[in-house]
Amino acid sequence: MWIKQLKIKGMTCPSCAEGIEKKLNTLKGVEIKVCYPEGNGVLTVKGDTRLKSLIAKIEDKGYQVTEMDQKQANTDKSTLSAANNGQQLHVAIIGTGSGAFAGALRAVENGARVTLIERKPIIGGTCVNIGCVPSKIMIRAAHIAHLQQHHAFDGIKKHKPVIDRHQLLAQQRARVNELRAAKYENILESNPEISLVKGDARFKDANTLIVDQEHGNFTEIKADRFLIATGASASIPPIPGLAETPYWTSTEALEAEVLPESLCVIGSSIVALELAQAYLRLGTKVTLLARHSLLFNEDPEIGSELHKILEAEGMTILDHTQAQAISYQKGLLSSGKFTINTTQGQTLICDQLLIATGRPPNTGSLGLEKAGVVMDSDGAISVDDHMRTNIEHIYAAGDCSNQPQFVYVAAAAGTRAAINMTGGDAAINLSAMPAVMFTEPQMATVGLTEAEAQHNNIKTDTRLLPLENVPRALANFETRGFVKLVIEESSRRLIGAQILAPEAGEMIQTAVLAIHNQMTIEDLAGQLFPYLTMVEGIKLCAQTFNKDVKELSCCAG
Repeated sequence: MWIKQLKIKGMTCPSCAEGIEKKLNTLKGVEIKVCYPEGNGVLTVKGDTRLKSLIAKIEDKGYQVTEMDQKQANTDKSTLSAANNGQQLHVAIIGTGSGAFAGALRAVENGARVTLIERKPIIGGTCVNIGCVPSKIMIRAAHIAHLQQHHAFDGIKKHKPVIDRHQLLAQQRARVNELRAAKYENILESNPEISLVKGDARFKDANTLIVDQEHGNFTEIKADRFLIATGASASIPPIPGLAETPYWTSTEALEAEVLPESLCVIGSSIVALELAQAYLRLGTKVTLLARHSLLFNEDPEIGSELHKILEAEGMTILDHTQAQAISYQKGLLSSGKFTINTTQGQTLICDQLLIATGRPPNTGSLGLEKAGVVMDSDGAISVDDHMRTNIEHIYAAGDCSNQPQFVYVAAAAGTRAAINMTGGDAAINLSAMPAVMFTEPQMATVGLTEAEAQHNNIKTDTRLLPLENVPRALANFETRGFVKLVIEESSRRLIGAQILAPEAGEMIQTAVLAIHNQMTIEDLAGQLFPYLTMVEGIKLCAQTFNKDVKELSCCAG
């Protein structure tokens, strides 16, 4: 009998470890126990099975495997322990969303023990429970409903969709529960180095948390490092009368069991537009109030074009309009009505009202002043590119910090914060950060807009290619939108991309990698792109810097 310790790279979840065990433990005389958080496996073999053949079986599943000697096996944990006076490092994390879990897993992998603190009944944070996942399910359902009565193909009969909101909601909830279990609850249960404490956490001082729990109980938690990953919540504007009405935030809009006949939406950014279009396509009459214009902080051509598209679908959009006062009258035999008086003198009446005016950070109840942690004027925790606050052992990641509010930024920040808390050195680079909005067409951006570049005294050159010049868009009979590229004039390097297209979210990563690798527009135009794909639009737009693409044949390189 022999025993070997293996280092296994490439695992992404506990199921990966289970898959390796399942594959090898069916072999006679072979037993392997794999620890996903540590990235290690202990292999015990009775008989003459060769180590090389077993490693090959693991590598067949796409992992990288190396044999460890005893010194290597103990290096990470012993180093961390020595740096902490021989004690296992204790990391306390406030929150259980993507940033919190990413940080917890990496901290445990690096030898720490972790305590998670969560104030809500369920774990997982915004994205899986009340954000990204349920909203994309609803948006997809609305897309299918829209296609049934609005498509471009002559030989397919159009008809009004029959929508059962209860069935849609049940399916949505089931998928949310499934993903929460797979990506959060099961990971927590399978990892003995991560414990969960329920309650509201607040700092007693820079080294101690008080967790207020049910029935007046509380727990004190002392730790060596702290990661604040408490996310953000819907902003409620101080409109007279609003607080006394049963308005929705995005949470209630995603969980509504009945589709209202009419809906007013206050807001004009990503959440507002995604949900407004989804309800419109599910049969609700939608009126949207925009304080400025749509997507005011993006390239103006995106907002202008999307405004036309949404109005053509039937949405009423009131630019430069705010609610002055709001009231609600209960109905005797039916649902009540909202009355909205606007700054433009209109009186709007609707069955339901959605407030989607931003998401401020959840920091107000944390007692950060007692720990000495600095926040900006909006209540966001100020961090550097290593996720460090001004207090050396306190870190923050995700929507509660001054970083962009995207779940993938939160996860990346949580991982890097954990590396830094356990003695490593990892920075986050947001210079080529993609952003996507899942309206139809989708909006996707990366890098600088033309205006932002000029504000930074960068001389630019730009091109905008309407989708009518992209063969796949023509084949789909869907040419609404465009691709816009921004380059630095002197170096010819790509520095920004703005896309409005049905598959913009799938296209944008090409521009992300081009910017990250400092490609010139000629480099990009010279790459091979598969024909009759939407992403070919990026190549075609790149080619317009030097030629007229209308004069090119199909697939012209």
